[in-house]
Amino acid sequence: MKAAGRSVRTRLRDRVAASDPGLLRLTAGLRTVGAIALALGVLAVFGADVPHLVAGAMAAMVATFAIREKELGAQAVTLALGLPVALASVSVSSLLTSRMVIGDVFFVVLIFFAVFVRRFGDRGTALGLIGFQVYFVSLFVGADPSVLPGLLGAIAVAFVCSAVVRFAVVPATPAGILQRLRQAFRARLAQLIATQIELLDAGPGGIDRTLEHLRDGTARLHETALMIQSRLEDGTPDASTARLVQRRIADAEIAAERLGLLLLTARSAERADTLTLHLPGAPAPSVGSSPAPGEATEILRRDLGALRTLVLRPPAEARGTALSHLRNRLLGYRDEENLPEAIPAVQDVFRGIGETARAVMGLRIALDGPQDESDDTPATTRSREELDAEDAAIDAGEEEAEKDEPTGLRRPTTRAAVQVSVGSSLAIVGGEFLSSQRWYWAVLACWIVFLNTASTGEILVKGYRRVLGTLLGAVAGIGLAGVVGDHTWVAFGLVLLLIFAMFYTAPLSYTLMSFFVTAMLGLLYTLLHTYSLSVLLLRIEETALGAACGIVAAALVLPIRTDRRTNELLGTALERLTDVTEGAVDQLSGGPAADLLDKARDLDQALGDLRAATQPLTHPITPLRARRDTARYVVALLETCAYHARSLAATAELLPTHPSIAADPRLRGAVRRTVRNIEAIAAHVADEDADKGVETGPSIASLLQFEAGGVPRYGRITGRVLRHLERLDEAVVGLARPLGVPVATPER
Repeated sequence: MKAAGRSVRTRLRDRVAASDPGLLRLTAGLRTVGAIALALGVLAVFGADVPHLVAGAMAAMVATFAIREKELGAQAVTLALGLPVALASVSVSSLLTSRMVIGDVFFVVLIFFAVFVRRFGDRGTALGLIGFQVYFVSLFVGADPSVLPGLLGAIAVAFVCSAVVRFAVVPATPAGILQRLRQAFRARLAQLIATQIELLDAGPGGIDRTLEHLRDGTARLHETALMIQSRLEDGTPDASTARLVQRRIADAEIAAERLGLLLLTARSAERADTLTLHLPGAPAPSVGSSPAPGEATEILRRDLGALRTLVLRPPAEARGTALSHLRNRLLGYRDEENLPEAIPAVQDVFRGIGETARAVMGLRIALDGPQDESDDTPATTRSREELDAEDAAIDAGEEEAEKDEPTGLRRPTTRAAVQVSVGSSLAIVGGEFLSSQRWYWAVLACWIVFLNTASTGEILVKGYRRVLGTLLGAVAGIGLAGVVGDHTWVAFGLVLLLIFAMFYTAPLSYTLMSFFVTAMLGLLYTLLHTYSLSVLLLRIEETALGAACGIVAAALVLPIRTDRRTNELLGTALERLTDVTEGAVDQLSGGPAADLLDKARDLDQALGDLRAATQPLTHPITPLRARRDTARYVVALLETCAYHARSLAATAELLPTHPSIAADPRLRGAVRRTVRNIEAIAAHVADEDADKGVETGPSIASLLQFEAGGVPRYGRITGRVLRHLERLDEAVVGLARPLGVPVATPER
């Protein structure tokens, strides 16, 4: 019974970990709700009236969500600095409440500096956000000099309560977050393997749905890997440990993705295209009504389930001969003599299972420490020796090159500060025409559409989502306000629920977040006895006006067009792709060791930035359907290129220690054409009049031909490298066509 209970708890924990990696959304929601609830309780004990309760609740929310540093010490410093900023902001707002013109001018100046200080990192961003939001809170509750002392006290209480909840009630250390992200990676890896088992059994009617699940699972696993990489520096004791974990995470991700491709190939009549795993809506390969019957298929199904068990089993339950037997059997597939009798494509799947099992063992050692070796077979011992040799070869030393930062109006924070200031000025003027009392809602909407956006298209999409969420939230607010009536604490309880939902859904859907915000504000209006249908309709009008002002300012004042930004990010991604490919092939050709892991991480980051920047182009409501399909296709091709580049880098990292991998100088020549093609595409993206074109020629796979007598020219590992190069070369040529780069075939 105890074992069954642990099993249920483990499955539940894994499911939660997979849905919310690192429990970051849950932590944000609990912290914010806890800080607000504690502030309300303390203020109620001191007999604060409803306006002070509302101000304290909103200040506690701001003091909690504005702090984004990862280290607890840095968070404490920023929170301490934020309190005087908040007190100064509410004081000036209260003193200027009767001087409309001066107050409006000061508000615009405050907005400018609140955005401008983002250049100083997380601390500058937090202090600017606190200054702006607390000024808004004072406008919301109608603060004036007569209530200023009580308001200052409420804000001070809110900041203290936020600190108590952050550091004592819901603490989150970098090491703890990283540990939960590791668990999320394991859970999502197990989910991906479960989907691969579904792929093994999928028939023609279900292959499209299963393939879509496979794409989602692969993308979710990659997302978690990037989250782990962003936390390694702060969450590990030293740089060497960080690099070890980074390598093992990358190995497991690449092995799992390759296993999915091998399964697709085994189920279809021809080798699966890597693009199939990255392009939404890509046609699924043709498959039969069921997998080929036979003993090999049954063994394959069994061993995929065993691999999933190997991934999921916690360290405390990993001891014993049963799990050791599974691990030894799966690692045995790395030896040719242990492969079952089957067609070559199915044997490749078994090899993929063996390589994935090795990656899982390396991940377990890196995350959980040394493992029990008493039941190791020779194949397992050899895999351990390879992993130990790789660990010993890790060089933690690294130097970061200084980056040239733009200056003046070219600096993103300065340009955004000017844009949002102009937009806010327009919003103030327009908002005053709509309402002399609620005009600040238009300013808030204008401010918010500029947060975390970098192009006119992103601001347009965010503004549309803001208006849609506000419209739906206003309807919900009408219903909730009618239900609550005059029950103050019931209203506050619902406010806490809506705030939790707002922070829990914020990373998933901006529309949902706006919905919960507006519904919450309807309840706050009820508490302040200012609720009416006309107020909520005015809220919608002010929000639409503010979003429109933000869009106008972004389009006319120092604009960054979506095409320009995506081209810049596309050029950066191509540059990073060249760095990884050249570095990996140079090392595989006998060149000196390079920092390939960090180069691969830079490539992933560049792709993530590009993917976010293309959202306005790929949004479902965009009228430019052909352009949307092109953007999706280009991003999918780049993700395909990145997969093969990461695979090359991972193989190159094994070169100094792996006994079956040897440098081959001929590889350097195989990649020259691909690198030239990437550079030609990058030149065309930077300048459409560039005269460079993409060249095609004999397939790189021709290097895999057999010499006379049937003797392979290369070993299996080198053959895999060349296949990655071939797929990379094909994807790069495919990338040239939608981007309008000329493709030339040389004369024979």
